Amino acid sequence: MNPLFTPVRLGRYDLPNRIVMAPMTRSRADFDGTPGKLAADYYAQRAAVGLIVTEGTQPSDDGQGYLATPGIYTDAHVAGWKKVAEAVHGAGGHMFIQLMHVGRISHPDNTPHHRQPVAPSAIAPQTDMFTAGGMKKIPTPRALSVDEIRRTAADFAFAARRAIEAGADGVEIHGANGYLVQQFFAPVANIRTDEFGGSIDNRARFALDVAKAVADEIGADRVGIRLSPGSSAGDIDEGPDGPELYRHLTVQLDKLGLAYLHVIDGGDEPLLADLRRRWSRAIILNRPGRPLVESGADVASGAADLESYGQMVLANPDFVTRLKQDISLNEADRSTFFGGGAQGYTDYPAAQAR
Repeated sequence: MNPLFTPVRLGRYDLPNRIVMAPMTRSRADFDGTPGKLAADYYAQRAAVGLIVTEGTQPSDDGQGYLATPGIYTDAHVAGWKKVAEAVHGAGGHMFIQLMHVGRISHPDNTPHHRQPVAPSAIAPQTDMFTAGGMKKIPTPRALSVDEIRRTAADFAFAARRAIEAGADGVEIHGANGYLVQQFFAPVANIRTDEFGGSIDNRARFALDVAKAVADEIGADRVGIRLSPGSSAGDIDEGPDGPELYRHLTVQLDKLGLAYLHVIDGGDEPLLADLRRRWSRAIILNRPGRPLVESGADVASGAADLESYGQMVLANPDFVTRLKQDISLNEADRSTFFGGGAQGYTDYPAAQAR
């Protein structure tokens, strides 16, 4: 039997299987950041996976980067997510809301307050951003002060509390894909000379401060963190000491007692093995482009405790059933990934049960 179908303990929860729905931006929220009307259906359809990690959800106005992404810091956001959580739980699932602050990967046209993006340092990524007015160059961000950095960590904690109020089982801190947390890791985005820049210890400090603030607010066993060692997303380059930063960071995060570490494979197998040895609780491993025939291989080998899947779950609400019964998968329609309505969101068909 595929080891993905065995139960597992994750933080305070017993999950029925080791399959995780990876977080995927869908840009279908209302423009005030409230989850859209179809979000409850979308997530409930996929509740047979062991754990759903939702799309990236901003913890503040400053945290938004893309059009129509959800938030989790106002009463309206909480009310919207409550409907999603109730639907997922009604279908027997578990759901963590991913907290995503994009930092410099933003544009004033896309945020509620229309202000300049914020980042560790005033260095713009060499990328463009989609806005309602079309593609525009991302402007130079404003460097956060030390006090603002600390307030941003507090924003994550406040958003985590609001997520629990909305009925989520926990939260995942987005420390990957070139967004704010990872921007602090990278010398190309962080040239600070204070306690948040320079050395490995200092560049890892913001991630640790956020994780501690969130764990103190809602309990460490309801908190995970996602990392992407070596990722170049968002014009990021972590430099030659990047792998050592992740080794240090993992040891320090492990001391907080978080529920899990969610790692995106960047092609450095020795580093993945080192992180596995340094982490004492559950590891979720995401391998982009993983062929279906290799599902369960990382759990079987001990490289991970759970495996996360993105597009396969997006396009197959009954992914668990299809995997169990060896039923071919729907193909994901990339043209409907971002924005729109039910098409490519809640209308993917389930297979006929065998």
